[in-house]
Formats: sequence, structure tokens, C-alpha cells
Amino acid sequence: MSLGATTDRIELIDGSLVVSPAPNSPHQEISYLLTAALRPTARAHGFRAQQAVNLRLAPHRILIPDVTVSTAPRLSTYVEAADAVLVAEVTSPGNAAVDRTTKLTMYAAAGIPWYLLAEPDMTDYRSLTLHLLHLQGDTYVPRTTATDDELLRAETPFPMALTPTTLLDF
Repeated sequence: MSLGATTDRIELIDGSLVVSPAPNSPHQEISYLLTAALRPTARAHGFRAQQAVNLRLAPHRILIPDVTVSTAPRLSTYVEAADAVLVAEVTSPGNAAVDRTTKLTMYAAAGIPWYLLAEPDMTDYRSLTLHLLHLQGDTYVPRTTATDDELLRAETPFPMALTPTTLLDF
């Protein structure tokens, strides 16, 4: 018997399959627009910004971040953690705590230098806060935050300037 097609997101965490429901439309729009916003400058600096790719953190640990920026080859089926320079997660009603704690800890343990957390107001998706964190030692520390029309600006791992409201599709 084979596993049929599914819209669920299936991740491998320490040898166990973890199944999450497909993200809602506002989540997908934010993820798409974030990828599109990061892609031009990432490419100009030798990186690829990709949406929902397999990211191998360890032999029995494969996650699917909402956005991964890496040096992985274009035709790869997964990205190795060593090739990732930034991962981004967009919180959803069912995964916010996991993105803020569990995944953040796993990405840090894998040595991914930058973590971008996008937190929409999930009541109406008309407000968004971006948190850019940098890995220091074995933990992430806040680097900069922007809400709504504020500008989140960073020069590393590549130049980026993001205004949260431009990632919302009203």
C-alpha cells in the first residue's frame, strides 16, 4: 500500500514523521511574498531563496522551513544545513509555539546563522511583525524587529530591506 498524495507538510524529526496541515492562504501569501522580496538580493550575492524546501539538519532531522536561503545547487532535492544562511518561518494558529521554540532550537543546533520569524496578527492578517535573529554560540539573539510600515534592514547575510505590510496581500 502506498501513501497517497497529500497537502499536509511532512517533516522528519529525530526519526519520526511529523504531519502538519497545509498552511492557510494568508500564511502562504506571506511566505510567497517574503521569498519574492528576498530573492533578488540573495541571488545577487550568490544565494538562492526558496519556498518550502527540504532542509536536512541532521541524518534523522529534515524540516521544511517556509523560506530557505542557501548556496544549495539549483537541482538539489534538499538543502544541507551547512549550505543554509537564513531560514524563515511564518507563524500560523497551529504552529506558532513550534516556530518560536522547537524549530528555532533545531535551526540553532544545526548552525544556521540567521533566523527570520514572521508573526502575523492571526485574527485578520492585517498586521505583521518581522524578527531577525542571529546565531551567537548555540542560541539566536535578536538583531532587529519591524512591525507594519517600519523597515527591517540588514546587511548580512546579504543586504535586505523589508517592510512587513508589503508582505500582506489585502
